[in-house]
Amino acid sequence: MFANNQNVLLTSTCTENTKVVWRAFHDSITLIVMSSEKNASDLSLHKLLENVFGAMVLVIGLEELTNIKNVERLKKDLRSCYKLIDSFLMENENMGDLTQCVDCVITNDLAILQECLDSFTQASESNFGCLMAGGKVLAATEKWWRLAAQEVMLLCWLVASLPPHSSRDYPVYLPQGSPTVPHRLLTFQLVPGVDVCVLCGPSPTLQKVETELVERFWKPVLDPIKSCLRVQMRSFPASVPLHHGIQGLLLVNRDFNKSLYTVQAHPVEAMQAPELQLTLEQRRSALRTFYTLAISRYFTSDSSDGKTSIDHQYEETFPNGFTHSAHQCYTVSSSHKCYGMKTDLYLLFLLFNADVPTFSMRAIANKTLQLFSKDFPF
Repeated sequence: MFANNQNVLLTSTCTENTKVVWRAFHDSITLIVMSSEKNASDLSLHKLLENVFGAMVLVIGLEELTNIKNVERLKKDLRSCYKLIDSFLMENENMGDLTQCVDCVITNDLAILQECLDSFTQASESNFGCLMAGGKVLAATEKWWRLAAQEVMLLCWLVASLPPHSSRDYPVYLPQGSPTVPHRLLTFQLVPGVDVCVLCGPSPTLQKVETELVERFWKPVLDPIKSCLRVQMRSFPASVPLHHGIQGLLLVNRDFNKSLYTVQAHPVEAMQAPELQLTLEQRRSALRTFYTLAISRYFTSDSSDGKTSIDHQYEETFPNGFTHSAHQCYTVSSSHKCYGMKTDLYLLFLLFNADVPTFSMRAIANKTLQLFSKDFPF
């Protein structure tokens, strides 16, 4: 408040062991986050604030947040956001909170599932449909992909944060597309862990879709749906041949704002030397830290093609004398190595064993990118 009175923009500060970041939204709500994590960055904490405010808008609408008439009522309404907000604060197996892209799964039965989803969504009087497992998208309609990246991510995280239920009729506000007028989010559990979601208007009724459409469209494909659960953690089938030295992978499709993320890159890791392996928690931390470093320092926003990964204010300025932007970067430590690559369509981040030769990382990254752009298109 002192800085604002002096016309000074101050967005963060640090104590001996804590980083504090804050941001005001619509001159109405100020959110403050405090983190004692050693690797906490301004980028990740600002993204957290954006996600928390987006979650608030998604559940209760922008009007309630910008035109506050009763503070006590607002506090009560905000309780419905707590589980979604908590999911952003806890360690998660997904990466969408940081990338602002929806986490996806590559499945061998995509064509069958996509056809069923398109038909089911159309029969439900909607153009917006999605099939997801554990907060990761298996298939989605064309119009679903046209929603804003943060909206798609928030919808997936919302469904994953709710207690399992056979069906739901949940009012949601789209933070960018419809922040003041609610839509209906219909969800149906096909098998434990897999939900189909439809974004629609006043019709049809939940009962009609559940009794007349769900079994009709999805019962014939229950086996392919169940098989998706086997690849959910890895995010792609075991038939995808990754280099044995890769421990973690993050691939971002910049056109569709979707990502492929795993820290369990190999189906049978027991075959590998355990002394060379990081724990799953360490892998997640290492990959998130490297992504933050690369995005904020090297893979900066593109002004020429309109693709902006993050706000310019969170990017670090290249040292004077560098007029170009990097397209590849890497880090080396005693426990692991990381390699990042940027192309017009993709961002690729790989986490390697420490014994992988540094000179070979570029070739492995190129081969991995070719794998997911041609052999298993993503």
